[in-house]
Amino acid sequence: MIDPETRAARGRDARKRVPPESHAIHEPAKERDPVAILQEQDADRLPELVPIRHGRMGLSPFAFLRGAAAVMAADLATGPDSGLTVQLCGDAHLLNFGVFGSPERRLVFDINDFDETYPGPWEWDVKRLAASLAVAGRENGFGRKARRAVTLAMAATYRRTMAEFAGMRDLDVWYARADVDDVVTMLGDQLDKARRKNLDKARSKAMTRDSLQAYRKLTTVVDGSRRIAADPPLIVPVRDLVPDVEWQELAADLQTLFTGYRDSLADDRRHLFDRYEFVDMARKVVGVGSVGTRCWIVLFTGRDENDPLLLQVKEAGPAVFAAHRPGASPHANQGHRVVSGQRLMQAASDIFLGWDRVPGFDGRTRDFYVRQLRDWKGAAVVESMDPVGLRVYATICGWTLARAHARTGDRIAIAAYLGEDEAIDQAVAEFAEHYADQTERDHAALRTAVKEGRVQAQEGI
Repeated sequence: MIDPETRAARGRDARKRVPPESHAIHEPAKERDPVAILQEQDADRLPELVPIRHGRMGLSPFAFLRGAAAVMAADLATGPDSGLTVQLCGDAHLLNFGVFGSPERRLVFDINDFDETYPGPWEWDVKRLAASLAVAGRENGFGRKARRAVTLAMAATYRRTMAEFAGMRDLDVWYARADVDDVVTMLGDQLDKARRKNLDKARSKAMTRDSLQAYRKLTTVVDGSRRIAADPPLIVPVRDLVPDVEWQELAADLQTLFTGYRDSLADDRRHLFDRYEFVDMARKVVGVGSVGTRCWIVLFTGRDENDPLLLQVKEAGPAVFAAHRPGASPHANQGHRVVSGQRLMQAASDIFLGWDRVPGFDGRTRDFYVRQLRDWKGAAVVESMDPVGLRVYATICGWTLARAHARTGDRIAIAAYLGEDEAIDQAVAEFAEHYADQTERDHAALRTAVKEGRVQAQEGI
């Protein structure tokens, strides 16, 4: 055990070694090639889906940023490193925050994507969040001053929140979370009557996005039995991927794939899972950055067909920071890495969150993590936000990220590094603008590669 003063001294020493002002700098490497990095990722993806990924990323600089976590990871790895390690989200752009249902059936706001979670310096998550806010602000037509107000609000909230957590007991930090009702209270006067009304509508909408809603939308009756409906290339039932195999034989084989996943659950969740029976499985295209990875939706039913459970089984490859910080993660199974990072960073996690390692149809063994497809889910509609709205949202994200980092790193050392002045706030805001410029150049480079035929893109899907 190290006393708080020694921990604070460690943070102050890091501040001297890597001054806050240094985080404003973005100096791209001379040999930098964002398109090549994306193509390296494509090598192990499903080739028929890769053009969809490129098409989605080519729509706008913000869409590019969402799918280019590996590109930004390479950039951040060559920049300043405070040496103060936390469990990183690894892809902390603003749309990877949102609302979902906690096991206690409360609607909570938290980080909700952990594909790239990995140990690393806290500032890498903060910079990715800041850059995404700047790029989103540009696409919404905000001026530089308005964008800077947004990124400053996020960075300042992160700094102040970390200072608050530094003075709290470990258990109090662990129990801290942001129920939607708590968010309203926390924001106080920042929410006028219209925004409170919009928040209430978003809350009500999120609570309708559950397994029953997904069940009604994604399934149909085939030969008298409920099955996942085909919508190629976005949703392709497994029976269409291996048409020469009898369904009964295929269903039996698929059911055995969940043995390892079941073992990853806690005893009580395992007991609950055993009440459900496998019905169907389909490959699904998700997100922007994940397009081309192997992702499945799996339908189970409980007491009857009105008691559905839809799970998402998503391929977990090496995190984008793994190549830059080899050996930093203790997990050999990449699905276990994702689940462990999620449980560390989230205040409340999905009761069906688990992992497995299974052979694919191509004979290769791959790691996967599993969670519910929908359990009260809501995300911000960034395109409709005005400068005040985006600043409010940035504040919530800054608080949430600080809480996650405080749980997993040395919050006292980080708070001492951040200090009481605005130096880090200003630096992060400056970096965000530099990286927004970089993202626009990278997006243009991808568009050029598509026009020249070096990269295949399929738009409109």
